[in-house]
Amino acid sequence: MLHIPILRSGKPYESIDKIEILHHATGLPVAEVSQANSGMISRDVGRMDDSILEQFTVKELLAMCKKAAGFFMTGTLPVGDQKQTFDDYVNQLSATTGMPHSYCRGNAQKLHKTLDEMNVIVAGLTRGFDPSILDQGYGDDEGRMLSWYREGRTFGAVLPSNSPGVHSLWLPAIALKCPIVLKPGREEPWSPLRLIEALCAAGVPREAFSFYPTNHGGSSTLLQVVDRAMLFGDAATTKAWAKDPRVELHGPGFSKVILGDDAAEEWEKHIDLIVSCIAANGGRSCINASAVWTPKNGRKIADALAQKLATVKALPADDPTAQIAAFANPAMPQRMNAMIDGMLPGAEDLTQQHRGTPRLVQQGRVAWMLPTIIWCDREHALANREFLFPFASVIECPTAEIPDAIGSTLVGTAITRDKKFQRALMACGHIDRLNLGPIPTWKLSWDQPHEGNLFEHLYRQRSFQMENA
Repeated sequence: MLHIPILRSGKPYESIDKIEILHHATGLPVAEVSQANSGMISRDVGRMDDSILEQFTVKELLAMCKKAAGFFMTGTLPVGDQKQTFDDYVNQLSATTGMPHSYCRGNAQKLHKTLDEMNVIVAGLTRGFDPSILDQGYGDDEGRMLSWYREGRTFGAVLPSNSPGVHSLWLPAIALKCPIVLKPGREEPWSPLRLIEALCAAGVPREAFSFYPTNHGGSSTLLQVVDRAMLFGDAATTKAWAKDPRVELHGPGFSKVILGDDAAEEWEKHIDLIVSCIAANGGRSCINASAVWTPKNGRKIADALAQKLATVKALPADDPTAQIAAFANPAMPQRMNAMIDGMLPGAEDLTQQHRGTPRLVQQGRVAWMLPTIIWCDREHALANREFLFPFASVIECPTAEIPDAIGSTLVGTAITRDKKFQRALMACGHIDRLNLGPIPTWKLSWDQPHEGNLFEHLYRQRSFQMENA
């Protein structure tokens, strides 16, 4: 059986303690994964060479990232004790996560683009100053003397299994000269491992990467011992670290589509865009819309969305028309389904009315959650919920009240020509990323980070003066 090792500063290590990760449909083992304990993680991070990437300029590391993009998409790379083609990667990723093959390939394209266009991403993170300033620690930027030092000597990430696209968020740390300590999602070791091997093939030293499959205790230790970290998880997981400024949190997004009075009058024009915001990538990302806010025609909009999404079927992952992911752990959709049903009184599941069948589909050990559109008022328990499948509530609210009422919003797509409403949304502190116009919530601009700024997380600016020679 394929064995996936721990990487201790790049060196493979086989642990006595292992788990098996299973095929979501057959239940058969796909790989066994060595497990790291808290003591190992703590000792190893304390011994890491945190200056390993300082031998390179940022320009050289950017070139390595670009070269790694090609290896990631086309190379035959090591995975544990075997070799992995790109097709192998897609098959293994889909097998353990339940994601359709088409979505695995789509997310891989996103990761390829991240590596290929890392220069654009770093320019966005640094606000465009000359990256050579990071090489010598200071420099002139259009007449200003700037100096930065790396406060995050080691950077860790506790990663999820829901969508490979999230790996685009930690990748810039390599170009910013920071060694990486990763805890992969239980069912998704494939993407971080392939990214590591692609970067090593492109010339990044193996010692810059540590990879620790581990349990909750090991994850907590990792977050404690690195200098800076990134944590993905649900609201309960991220809440425990909310007061630690060293940890950048990536929890539920509660992203939204917001209609002005003008767009709500011509809502039919925007239905396909809204469907895309809700259902793209199987609805599994924090940048998928989980709510639609409109000042009028809310019931009509909800009904039209429900009709379109009610046609989505539960299909095998290798079906090229599959639009939703199966769940590798069938207990998870069962809990979600029971939670939604328990909260439903006072609201309507319009998708279920059009579909005429339950939202939870089970075939053997495989389970899917079918798309769900909820019509409710803004005080209802389902008005501000997010799940790992295409789910959205539709809420009617006067435009004057929307900015204060919407709550935390990672991405807000606001469709309106009303300048006053646009200004109110631009002043709204609830929205992390604002799209003005019919721009899908999932369409991100690489030069503008949508959740946190990794450069500012890792580096600190100092006041600096130097006497002219």
